[in-house]
Amino acid sequence: MQVHFTKMHGLGNDFVVLDARVEALPQMTPAVAARLADRRTGIGCDQVIVLEPSSAADFRMRIFNSDGGEVEACGNASRAVALLHGAPATVETAGGTISVEPADDGASVDMGVPRFGWDEIPLAYAMDTAAMPVGWEPLENPVAVNVGNPHVVFFVEDCDAVPLETLGPEIERDPLFPELVNVNVATVESPRRIRLRVWERGAGLTRACGTGACATAVAAIGRGLVEREVEVRLPGGVLTIAWGQDGRIRMTGPAAEAYRGSFEWSHFA
Repeated sequence: MQVHFTKMHGLGNDFVVLDARVEALPQMTPAVAARLADRRTGIGCDQVIVLEPSSAADFRMRIFNSDGGEVEACGNASRAVALLHGAPATVETAGGTISVEPADDGASVDMGVPRFGWDEIPLAYAMDTAAMPVGWEPLENPVAVNVGNPHVVFFVEDCDAVPLETLGPEIERDPLFPELVNVNVATVESPRRIRLRVWERGAGLTRACGTGACATAVAAIGRGLVEREVEVRLPGGVLTIAWGQDGRIRMTGPAAEAYRGSFEWSHFA
């Protein structure tokens, strides 16, 4: 079976998008997603995105990391999908329903309300998620927040100096996080600007992470470090995150289509 795809990216975080609203597709599996994501033998991407019909929203978005694991949310993919859809829409995800709206060279996404309960992250046992009494030297006392998927955020003097390529996988798979966790190291540069690097569960170091930017902004606002609208600067570029008085997070930033193609499903099944 020949399957069409669209290659897209948000700040260099790249996706293979399959649109099952347009053509019926075989069932996506972790193994197929991992093979498609392989940069040597597949198409290559950080995430495989599958769009499907939905009875609860305009359509459904499923997200598979490059290791094949299915996850709940992806902010950069949400902007890419908004651009592809071409109109405001509600999108069902495993992390909840979000709303997207295309804008100039990108999109704005209502990411919903963050959750802070230890069992909502989730953590293996109860603790204060605003200043967790844990550490992985030199990283200590993170904020834990769920923005559709689980994050811990560490505030450091220089996020570029943190050996995230070694600490990231250690923290991601710590038994404290039964569903694994995304690891964010952030440096507050001013009340309106944060510099951020992210280790993404199931994908590794990434040029950009939309949910990570949301989680980091919310954590910094909660600690009184920044204003309620802030620029988050990632290696791939800049996102604007606003945490409204209504509790909802609004993420705005670029997205782009790279190219379109097709592949034979049986080569990856």
